[in-house]
Amino acid sequence: MEIPLDLARTLAVVIDEGTFDAAARRLRLTPSAVSQRVKSLEQQLGRVLVVRSKPARPTEAGAAVVRLSRQIGLLEYDALAAFGVEAEPQRPVSVALAVNADSLGTWFLPALARVAERHPVVFDLHRDDQDFTAGLLESGTVMGAVTSQATPVAGCLVRPLGVMRYTAVATPAFAARWSLQFERHAGERQPRGDGLAAALAAAPVVDFDRRDDLQRDHLAASGVDPDAPPRHYVPASNDFAVAVKLGLGWGMLPAFQSDAELERGELVALAGDPIDVPLYWQQWNLRSTLLDAIAEALAAEAQTALRR
Repeated sequence: MEIPLDLARTLAVVIDEGTFDAAARRLRLTPSAVSQRVKSLEQQLGRVLVVRSKPARPTEAGAAVVRLSRQIGLLEYDALAAFGVEAEPQRPVSVALAVNADSLGTWFLPALARVAERHPVVFDLHRDDQDFTAGLLESGTVMGAVTSQATPVAGCLVRPLGVMRYTAVATPAFAARWSLQFERHAGERQPRGDGLAAALAAAPVVDFDRRDDLQRDHLAASGVDPDAPPRHYVPASNDFAVAVKLGLGWGMLPAFQSDAELERGELVALAGDPIDVPLYWQQWNLRSTLLDAIAEALAAEAQTALRR
């Protein structure tokens, strides 16, 4: 059994674009021609490869074909580069990566910009919590991911990037209004023990989304039921930080979104220990010059942005 590479690439474009019509526009074919290519591949392999939904999604067998197509695309790019043949600017290689929101909103993009200056590449970024990005590697959706998982995904390489430290912060006015204990103004009368727990249980929290565990972990460590406080949900890294800085609630912010405000007294650090989230870079185990260049750029940027 063989997998025709042109048909595999067609399937990958359908998955990337989400519909057969969008894939047809990208491939400059008719939707009927794209559909026929996918059907032909399914017949040759004896497997259903795509769930024809909106957006289209691969079956388990289809994900394996998409992964093969993307691996071959990377290797083809590297082979042409070794021959001294540059990729056409209008047909750059597409690299799918997964990254957590806080990294994407702070240090991640400058590294990719440096890679794009030297290589004809476009990036297809998938944003997800660092605890879930490894799953996108396992499915073949992405070629590399920033993840909290230290154990290599099957068929992948892993390298440590550093630690993102989160501190519980709020505006001074918010902390005073809800009687929250904080590090500044330590001489002021502040709640202790049960009083602090009661204050945290009542004060509104800002969560990124319903899978964001950082605030829940801080509450649990403070002896508070994580489900007790009322919540705002703000699913964008910069907007999340803005919501905290405007006094909508308290939240866990990394240093580069809170250090300056803490120094100026615009934010205060609430009682409790910071939470350290180790980050790792995982990528497909391929001898790919382009993928390695991306990894080196990310590691260099993380060197200055994250704690060691």
